[in-house]
Amino acid sequence: MPMPIKTWKTHPAYFVLLDLLEKKGSLTDAELFDALIEEFKDLGFKDFNEILMRLEISGKVRMTSMARGKRRVELT
Repeated sequence: MPMPIKTWKTHPAYFVLLDLLEKKGSLTDAELFDALIEEFKDLGFKDFNEILMRLEISGKVRMTSMARGKRRVELT
């Protein structure tokens, strides 16, 4: 029985996340996570939050709190 082959993605998750924000404007963190999961099936929510944190620290995105733990993410 052949083993499944994992392929490397041509773009890292943070690049795809920035591209989504550029195309669609600001999104909630849940919408962004759902969109990234379609391409990166093994991405966990912890990893997703780490990507967001790094992008926010580097000044590429801004996150604002919304009701009930939701966050709005937008490009800066």
